[in-house]
Amino acid sequence: MKDFKKLLFVAIVFILATETFAQTFGIKAGLNMSNMLFKDDDQTYSDDFKMKPGFHLGATAEFPITEMFSFETGLLLSSKGFKMSKEETMMGETMKYELKTKLTYLDIPLTAKALFDLGGTNIYGLLGPNIGIGLSGKSKYEETFNGQTDTENEDVEWGSDEGDDFKRLDLGLTLGAGLVINPIQIELSYNLGLANILQETEGGMKAKNRVLALSVAYKFGGK
Repeated sequence: MKDFKKLLFVAIVFILATETFAQTFGIKAGLNMSNMLFKDDDQTYSDDFKMKPGFHLGATAEFPITEMFSFETGLLLSSKGFKMSKEETMMGETMKYELKTKLTYLDIPLTAKALFDLGGTNIYGLLGPNIGIGLSGKSKYEETFNGQTDTENEDVEWGSDEGDDFKRLDLGLTLGAGLVINPIQIELSYNLGLANILQETEGGMKAKNRVLALSVAYKFGGK
């Protein structure tokens, strides 16, 4: 927890310093469609996973390098995770299982942006690393059989100790493209988790976040 607080403090100072010198800053929000790669050395369990809808919301800071290139960062509250449902028939009755895992992160994008003017229409591409800090998480399991539903809820345990579910720090790669309608930007991006966030890795167990995001940003302070 001490390391997490130090990392969060450094992130906030970094963003505040960046916004001080940035030519533009803004607010950003949108839809997340998240999933997770979950596998070990023998099997990929996430083949049955489905995308879970969520959100992201926060502040961004962007400063130019050239007329074409810029660098953007920010602090974004972002929901991730996955859901899974399965049905089986036993003794003529249908048994249904459903699992939903919601993870809430503080994301810090560090992306390079390239702006293109296509006959008066401005579009951009972006690429760069993303740092995620796990804040909270919940798992909900439901089992329905013979018309009766049993539900279990559990909090996700973050850390690197035995018994913890996920490591708090996540690293990923973000790529995407957007349309500029000053002062609004509409963006589609994909965040590919690169770090194994599972605490228990016996047998090659690994879990990596996957997020498809649709965003709308409003920019302040541009030229």
